[in-house]
Amino acid sequence: MKVAVSCSGEKLDSLVDQRFGRTAQFIVYDLDANMFMVVDNDQNLQAAQGAGIQSARTVADSGAKAVITGNVGPKAFHTLNAAGIDIYLIKSGTVKEAIEEFKKGNLIKSTGANVDGHWI
Repeated sequence: MKVAVSCSGEKLDSLVDQRFGRTAQFIVYDLDANMFMVVDNDQNLQAAQGAGIQSARTVADSGAKAVITGNVGPKAFHTLNAAGIDIYLIKSGTVKEAIEEFKKGNLIKSTGANVDGHWI
């Protein structure tokens, strides 16, 4: 299973980005292979609107079945949910810590958006 984490850098010790739609990149971690790849999200950093929807499509195209991020807006939530991708929110930490918490079952699946649209 692959898990996408919004992040501020390209390494496992990078911080989880609290923004989903406007994160610079995602680390997509393959839990079965214990490997990861970096997926660029630059096209959405300055988007006037639709960043959450486009980022959700980027995550879906990566093959991820779960997302870990700090916050998710209503459009991104709906798009991820429609794609069958579970969303887990985390307040802080590194990508590595977030993945470990996910593996341990310590993250709770989100049931809705936790911020309004256009949150920055």
